[in-house]
Amino acid sequence: MQPVVRSLLENDLYKFTMWQAFLHSHPDTQTEYAFVCRNIPAYPLAALKEDVERELDHLCSLSFASDELDYLRQLRYIKSDFVDFLTIFRFQRKFIEVSVDGDTLQIIAKGPQVHVMGFEIFVLYIVNELYFRRLGKDEVMAEGRLRLRNKVEQIRHLASTTLKKHPFEFFDFGLRRRFSGVWQEEVVATLAQELPQYFKGSSNVYLAKKYNLTPIGTMAHEYLQSYQSFGVRLRDFQKAALEDWVQEYRGDLGTALTDVVGMDAFLADFDLYFAKLFDGLRHDSGDPIVWGEKALAHYVKLRIDANTKRLVFSDGLDVATAFSLYQHFADRVMTGFGIGTNLSNDMGITPLNIVMKIVSCNGQPVAKLSDASGKTLCKDETFLAYLRQVFHHPVP
Repeated sequence: MQPVVRSLLENDLYKFTMWQAFLHSHPDTQTEYAFVCRNIPAYPLAALKEDVERELDHLCSLSFASDELDYLRQLRYIKSDFVDFLTIFRFQRKFIEVSVDGDTLQIIAKGPQVHVMGFEIFVLYIVNELYFRRLGKDEVMAEGRLRLRNKVEQIRHLASTTLKKHPFEFFDFGLRRRFSGVWQEEVVATLAQELPQYFKGSSNVYLAKKYNLTPIGTMAHEYLQSYQSFGVRLRDFQKAALEDWVQEYRGDLGTALTDVVGMDAFLADFDLYFAKLFDGLRHDSGDPIVWGEKALAHYVKLRIDANTKRLVFSDGLDVATAFSLYQHFADRVMTGFGIGTNLSNDMGITPLNIVMKIVSCNGQPVAKLSDASGKTLCKDETFLAYLRQVFHHPVP
């Protein structure tokens, strides 16, 4: 059976961009990442333990190919010393452990952040593909193709009949929870061929390279969460993270993630300086309409023309939801829609809701206070309560 991981380049772009930032600013950070399944699978994930171990062994045998390094090097925002680091980089098996607790699959990556942070996306799509190999059959692929064809027609119709000031643009964000590598590639290739005027890229760097698409991504929650342990006053961790990002990328990759401690707390830190330097904001939890209206009101307050900014939506989107948000906002601000599971794993089988999140950094707990219930993940309730107190974040 073919290994799940085809290439070390088959990772989300924001993993590379955060990786470079940490290598330059905090290369000695020690972290722990934990795998969690949030829903009930069709069969116990513990059954996958031996297969996951084998796939991780394979992952740790891989290195970047020369053409992959050349591709990364030609991206304007990727620094040459980071590519030099990747030239010799290999995942270390000693930093990741797989175990079971009854029916529960447990995966912990622990060690230097610049060596373990990259495991996350690989672990997620390894578990996904192994899980669906035991469920997927020919009829499942046929159903996936039918649904994909319907999406293509739906987008053509809605985009041609919904005319706004700014164009409709969407991206593939489906790597982490995809049905399989073969299926995600078919989806991306189909969208690139059928909808080039609307489909503007993929977070999957391997597929972006292969199909000459724009790789999409900036930062994830772990980037800002890590700053909770970096020695700055806790109240100032978001400002410190955003400032380091500005200094690292100097105008590139200007979409800031807003929901690490909630939108209200983010906007309190997102002053005129940051609002001018960042191209826009990304939504990933809570009511997207409420979030977007808060963003637009903030730009008005700062006397910034929102038409020069972009709001990116990426929280559990499907085509209908994306167009509903587009209709609501696209006359006032540029928009973008990162559609994940609904593109890469809409096969008539319930997808897994799995994550692998940072839980500690430099021996201290870190946390995300989501604007949506069920997305908060933290081992330390005392730290969670303290974080809520500092940022006046209500219990959802």
